[in-house]
Amino acid sequence: MQRKQINVSKPALKLSLVLLAMSTATSYAQTYNCATDSGCVPIKEQKVTSDYAATKYPVVLAHGSNGWNKLLNITDYFHGIPEDLSANGASVYLTKTTAVQDSEYRGEELLKQVKAIAAITGSSKVNLIGYDQGGNDIRYVAAVAPEYVSSVTAIASPLQGTKMADWFVSSVEKSQTAQGLSGNDLSFGGKLGVEFLNLMGGFTDAMSALKSGQLEKQDGWSAVESMSSKYAADFNQKFPQGMPTSYCELPTQTHVNGIDYYSMGGVGNITTFIDPSDIKLSLLSLAYGKEPNDGIVGQCSTHLGRVIRDNYQMNHLDMVNQIFGLVSLTETNPVAMYRQHVNRLKESGL
Repeated sequence: MQRKQINVSKPALKLSLVLLAMSTATSYAQTYNCATDSGCVPIKEQKVTSDYAATKYPVVLAHGSNGWNKLLNITDYFHGIPEDLSANGASVYLTKTTAVQDSEYRGEELLKQVKAIAAITGSSKVNLIGYDQGGNDIRYVAAVAPEYVSSVTAIASPLQGTKMADWFVSSVEKSQTAQGLSGNDLSFGGKLGVEFLNLMGGFTDAMSALKSGQLEKQDGWSAVESMSSKYAADFNQKFPQGMPTSYCELPTQTHVNGIDYYSMGGVGNITTFIDPSDIKLSLLSLAYGKEPNDGIVGQCSTHLGRVIRDNYQMNHLDMVNQIFGLVSLTETNPVAMYRQHVNRLKESGL
């Protein structure tokens, strides 16, 4: 039996080779910084190896209290996480708000960046992921501008306050019966503490590669107060979406105003013996008594919407893969935790 010879013209052969090259070409994705005067600018190019995290809407990361994106050009806040998400197909946007401020102030700053991301990408919505105080910042954005938000994920966030902030507030008040407490009502020691926080915030913003700091924008008292139980109660009354009705209960609302709500939290303290921050967090955890906590935030305070897990064996810094990725080898790696969650958003059509 003779084989039939197929003649292919040179133009057709060239076209086939071009199409083959296109199909096998390496794909790259950018991570963007959206806290600049010019809007969003690309900062990292990443080789895309899969579409595992290729969500319908962009992923926007919001840092916590006294946070940065790249400090002194040395360490990224979400250590290794944006690169991994980009490599797995996600469109990732980093944001930067004033380091030391309350959540409504920071939320307004974040909202401006979310609007910029929507305008630049042409995407109608974004997936917000906030760590620590960033969890409250993104809740604010979702509450006041739900049309821009597809999902909200709070990670290790003090959604019902922290013992540390409660202690600070009570220890610096001049009078337990003072009404309308403000920075002017603080004791001398309290004022010193607040000024120290202001300096820290100014330094963090000034040294961040993604935003120039202005010392006068820092408000240490408002920042601490916003992490307290009293502030949290007021904040949650104004913005109740996805919150439980009482402490330690699981939320019954997971989808509000067209937005899916999620949360994750940890209960680890000393998770690796080579991370010097573990000892400090372990000592701070004593303030919680018998309540499991991550050294900063109590387990029950992290609950929002669909609670993916509130018992990761990670301490507060582990939840953003810090310091420098020194985390437990026996627990899910934080980078994988974010990747799996963004895949969850993808599978939900978000």
